[in-house]
Amino acid sequence: MLPKAMGSDEKRNNDLRMRNQLLAMDHWNLANSRDWSRFESLLAADMVYEAPQTRERIIGSEGYRDFFSTWPGNWKAIVQKCLADDVSAMTLIEFQSDEPPMTGITFFEMQAGLIAKVTDYWPSSYEPEPRASKHVLRY
Repeated sequence: MLPKAMGSDEKRNNDLRMRNQLLAMDHWNLANSRDWSRFESLLAADMVYEAPQTRERIIGSEGYRDFFSTWPGNWKAIVQKCLADDVSAMTLIEFQSDEPPMTGITFFEMQAGLIAKVTDYWPSSYEPEPRASKHVLRY
């Protein structure tokens, strides 16, 4: 028996899922390669970043790029899993740096083919060091 052909709505949702998964993977790949102009091109200008655990917030793509580009030391985010639907994506990463590796869970919300919101969760609790980026707000 042949599989049923995909309807137009189902195909559209599948295309959006694939696009959102690629967008989340590109986010980490470009951050790891330190390609900051291409990294920022993935972001909506008014995007919002939040880390509820450390009560940090950044508003705007320029600030989010600055937050990453000023992160101290040699670091890399290894994506262990990436899941997506038609409006969002989630990654599970291992954050490697000069410190012991940390597990991170990142939720991405997409709008118009760009990352509109990023929410980071770090299962290991910590108090952040002072940030080099002037764009980080504490709440």
